[in-house]
Amino acid sequence: MTRHLRLTAVAPALAALALFAGSAVALPAAGSACLAKSGPQTMALVELYTSEGCNSCPPADRWLTSTFRANAPMAGAIPLAFHVDYWDRLGWKDRFATAVYTERQYAAMRANHARFVYTPQVLVQGRDFPQWRADTRGATAAVAAANARPARAEITLEAVPQRGAVAVKAAVRVADAADRKGAALHVALVDSGLVSEVKAGENSGVRLVHDHVVRAFRDGPTVDAAGAGATEMVIPLPTEAGQTPMLVAFVQNRDSGDVLQALALPLSSPSCPITR
Repeated sequence: MTRHLRLTAVAPALAALALFAGSAVALPAAGSACLAKSGPQTMALVELYTSEGCNSCPPADRWLTSTFRANAPMAGAIPLAFHVDYWDRLGWKDRFATAVYTERQYAAMRANHARFVYTPQVLVQGRDFPQWRADTRGATAAVAAANARPARAEITLEAVPQRGAVAVKAAVRVADAADRKGAALHVALVDSGLVSEVKAGENSGVRLVHDHVVRAFRDGPTVDAAGAGATEMVIPLPTEAGQTPMLVAFVQNRDSGDVLQALALPLSSPSCPITR
């Protein structure tokens, strides 16, 4: 059963959506840096809001894994699994959850003019996408529709692996002046193949395998009047290593939730290794 947290807000919810993938081009490594640049078509962003403390979430976790294979992140949309912390009160603390991800879901609720947040929830291009439950092929169709759209932002992403961390440079350019107001750059560190043996709460006794888990998330700057924005940061690597770490950068309108473009940079290739 879907789990809801009700809040006072304006109208019910949502609009249907069109979304998904495009192209992202990994460029040759320069020295010890890893570089990627987004392509001319839209790469869709798929977000799952989930929790280890919610017994209706494991099917959505499995859906994300089967629909977007962790070993082929460039073949489709860029998936992100945000673990929220509001179900920790049921007896099991989700170690991947933070209040930051919960607040991001509330921001999406407001952008979608919804009245509550719930888990599991899937967003595509910042819009609620409940169709994933009834029609697994619906995501593929939505992805194809977004693939056909020209990108509305250009993103470059550079990573310099350090011991126990990764130094990141990200830049964006938004060509159309109409898309610039409120457009902001965000960066996430993501990993897959993470396993939990749940000992309490609604999923007590269940072994959960998670892919596309957001391990770190940074809000970047909004673009300036000329449509440009850039940020630099150092992201510590979590002690617990998964199997396919990668960086994700995306541009999103802070008010409407509309995603202009997304880009992924794998950190597990020989040319871009990370060291813990």
